[in-house]
Amino acid sequence: MARTSVRSKTVFGCTECGAQAPKWLGCCPECGAWSSLIEERHTPAGGHTGEMANVIALVDVDPITAIGRSTGVPELDRVLGGGLVEGSVTLLGGEPGIGKSTLLLQSLGRMAAAGARCLLVCGEESKEQVRLRAERLHTLDRNLLIVTETSLPAIVDRILETAPDVVAIDSIQTIVDPELTGVPGSVGQVRECAHRLVRVAKERSIATVLVGHVTKEGALAGPRALEHIVDTVLAFEGDRHHALRMLHALKHRFGSTNELGVFEMTETGMADVADPSSMFLADRRPGLPGSVVTCTMEGVRPLLVEVQALVSSTSVPAPRRSARGLDGARLDLVLAVLQARAGRPVGAFDVYASVAGGLKVHDAGADLAIALAVASALIGEPIPEGLVAVGELGLGGELRQASRTLRRLDEAARMGFRVAVVPTSTPDVDGLRLMRADHIRDVLDALDLG
Repeated sequence: MARTSVRSKTVFGCTECGAQAPKWLGCCPECGAWSSLIEERHTPAGGHTGEMANVIALVDVDPITAIGRSTGVPELDRVLGGGLVEGSVTLLGGEPGIGKSTLLLQSLGRMAAAGARCLLVCGEESKEQVRLRAERLHTLDRNLLIVTETSLPAIVDRILETAPDVVAIDSIQTIVDPELTGVPGSVGQVRECAHRLVRVAKERSIATVLVGHVTKEGALAGPRALEHIVDTVLAFEGDRHHALRMLHALKHRFGSTNELGVFEMTETGMADVADPSSMFLADRRPGLPGSVVTCTMEGVRPLLVEVQALVSSTSVPAPRRSARGLDGARLDLVLAVLQARAGRPVGAFDVYASVAGGLKVHDAGADLAIALAVASALIGEPIPEGLVAVGELGLGGELRQASRTLRRLDEAARMGFRVAVVPTSTPDVDGLRLMRADHIRDVLDALDLG
């Protein structure tokens, strides 16, 4: 039987959002960007040309193939649920200089030392640069192979030639298919190159890691389809002026997205932080006004952090509000509740609030700690030592339980805190004396804060 050929057709893709149009338009009909449509070659889906997959009962599927290979980095394994699964594709995103390449090389080196054949494809750095970093990280091994290449066909050939267990592409934005129009990093190039690499990973059962850049807004650069076709999306975050780095999964087909990995950037690479609460509180000075400890949840992991506030008089009609590591909208809400429901005149002062250590807290359970820190800074009186505050603040000034309150309080008791300010509905916790209250005004009065 004659085989029907599948003809490609020309479409125009938007470099901003990835939308496609049958002809060139000055303005993208989806995102409104001007002069963003470029010519792409698109091959429509044709008939089936490969072998047909067998249909079997779900109970007969062997689950052992979904068990991950350990990366040798405990905090990375924690987020991945054990390690990299054969045939899986993981997208690792983060800001430039945050440490993505360091973490990647570290994990590849340790997997290579454990016997896995690893291939690192570098599109941004030379072999010599990677060699120097590998010496610093002590990850040199004969099983760790490297190739500097940006052409997709050449990369696929090298993968098929070396037959590695693990492949890492650093980064997907540098890879280009010569048969496609568009520059490296464009929506069309990223989408098609990622599709081809995913297909190779699935066909050859190769665990693949793609490093991706992020935009100024912190989102992964490239088409949204990139996040849909991969199995796992990891976000590597942190303040570049601090040594701590946080890794969490935005998507994970082989496990939970609730785990958090914490690292410290050192001269010899990323060091695992097994007890981040101790590190966040290591430099805290007790007895300072405007300092309160709270316990936030990052997935299922409780972290004790210090919330600090500074209240300063001002002569301008619109006082300044500054939130570092906190949601600015939540700070405004807390200040409004303190003003209207607790009678604290914070509306006439500049207010600065931050989370020490570089962690970003978007947890409503930190509301009570923010309110106490601002009230303490307003009158210049410190919070009693050994106290932790956990609770959400309602618009009426009422206190509400935060999610997993007992897990948070257990962590506070483990760290040696003796008193916890919590909503009235909170049950007893071993090792902590609970100071229960219904309203923020009751808490401020009990602590003599104004």
